[in-house]
Amino acid sequence: MKLWQKEGVSTSDRIERFTVGRDREMDLYLAPFDVLGNLAHAQMLETIGLLTNDELTALETELKTIYQQILAGEFIIEEGVEDVHSQVELMLTRALGDTGKKIHAGRSRNDQVLVDLKLFTRDQLWHVAEAVQQVFDRLINRSEQHKNDLLPGYTHLQIAMPSSFGLWFGAYAEALADDMLTLQTAYRLANRNPLGSGAGYGSSFPLNRTLTTELLGFEGMNVNVVYAQMSRGKTEQTALTAIAAIAATISRMAMDICLYNSQNFGFLTLPDALTTGSSIMPHKKNPDVAELLRAKTNRLKALPMEVTLVMSNLPSGYHRDMQILKEILMPAFDEILDCLSITDFMLEHLQVKPNLLDDPKYDLLFSVERVNELVLQGVPFREAYRTIGKEIAEHTYQPPRDLHHSHEGSLGNLGNDLIRQQMNQAMAGFGAERARVAVERLLGRNS
Repeated sequence: MKLWQKEGVSTSDRIERFTVGRDREMDLYLAPFDVLGNLAHAQMLETIGLLTNDELTALETELKTIYQQILAGEFIIEEGVEDVHSQVELMLTRALGDTGKKIHAGRSRNDQVLVDLKLFTRDQLWHVAEAVQQVFDRLINRSEQHKNDLLPGYTHLQIAMPSSFGLWFGAYAEALADDMLTLQTAYRLANRNPLGSGAGYGSSFPLNRTLTTELLGFEGMNVNVVYAQMSRGKTEQTALTAIAAIAATISRMAMDICLYNSQNFGFLTLPDALTTGSSIMPHKKNPDVAELLRAKTNRLKALPMEVTLVMSNLPSGYHRDMQILKEILMPAFDEILDCLSITDFMLEHLQVKPNLLDDPKYDLLFSVERVNELVLQGVPFREAYRTIGKEIAEHTYQPPRDLHHSHEGSLGNLGNDLIRQQMNQAMAGFGAERARVAVERLLGRNS
C-alpha cells in the first residue's frame, strides 16, 4: 500500500503511471538524504517518548545498512513502490516490523521530501562550489603564467586597446568569484530545516525542531510551518539561478575560445586531443568542446524560468505540480559539474600565442597610449585626442609600444591576490564544515 492509501481504495494503473511519472528515477538522487532525515527524525522521536531507546537503536542500525546499500549502488525503488520515502519505510518494516512503521509519526511526505531536497541541494551546491574553485584556481594560475603575453582588446568587435592573457584569464576568475556569492546564497537558503512542518501546518506532537536542525547540520530552520512548504520551488529556483550564473560565465568564455581559436583571430590554439576534424575538409580542427560547452551552458541558463513557470500562480500549501521540479533540478547538477570539469581540462591544455601585438595590424591599439603621452607632456586631453586622430588620418601616427599600466586590475598590476581573497571569503561564507561534521556524526552514532 502507498503511504497515503486507505483500505479498500485503489488507483488505476494508468493514473499511477501518470502521477508517479519519473519520480522513482529522480528519487534515487534523494535516497542517501532520505536516510539522513530518517536518522535525525528517529533520534528526535526517542527524545519525546515516541520511540524507546531499543527501537531507536534498531532503526539506526537498519538505516545505516540501507545507507551502505545506497553507496554501493544496490538500492532500488521496487516496482509498485511510489517513491524513495515509501521504499525506505518498506525496508524498515520488513526488517523491524511495527518499529519500522513508527518512524513516520510527526511527519508528512511533504516535509519528508522537503528535507531530502534541502539536504540534496545543499550537498550538490557544495560540490559545485568546489568544482568552481578548481576552475578559478586554474584561471588564476594561467593569468599569472601569461601576464606578459599581450592580447588585442575589443569593443564592438573592433580593436580597442592592449589587453593581455593575464587580464583575460583573470577576468573570468573574478567572474567566478562573483558567481560564488550567488552560489553561497543558494546554499544558505537550502541550508534551513523544514522538518516538523508536516503537511504545512505542523503537528500536535511536541516535536523538537531545534534538535533535528542541529542533528542535520542546518544553519537554521524554516520557522513558520506554512513558509517551510512555500520554500519548495524557491529553493530549486535559487539553486538553478546560481547554476545559471556560473553557466553564463562559462558560456561567454567558451565563445571567446571559439573566436580566439579561429584562423581570423589566431590568439590561441587547442591541441589535437581537444578538437575534431571534418569528413570532407582535411585541414579542419574544430573547437567542438568549446562549442558544446556554449550550448550546454546556454541551456542551463533557461532552467530558472522553467521553475518560475511551473510555480506560476500557485497559492500557498503543497501542490503536486511541484513534483516536476525534481526533473528540472537534479539533472542540472550533473550537467554543470560535467561542464566545469571539462572547462578545467580545456583551460589546462589550451596554448597561448605570444607576441601577437608585434603585428602592424594592431598598431592602432596603442592610440590611447599616444594620447596619454601628450597629456603627460602638458597637452589638454581633448587637444591631444584631436592631434592623434589627425595623425591617424594622415598616416603619420607612430604607435608607442612601451606600456606603463600600474593601477589595480590593469595590465601591469593584475590584482590576482585581491581576486583570490574575494574567492576565499565567498567560500568561507558557506559554512559547509558544520554540515559535514553533523552528517558524519549522524552516520557514526552507535555504529
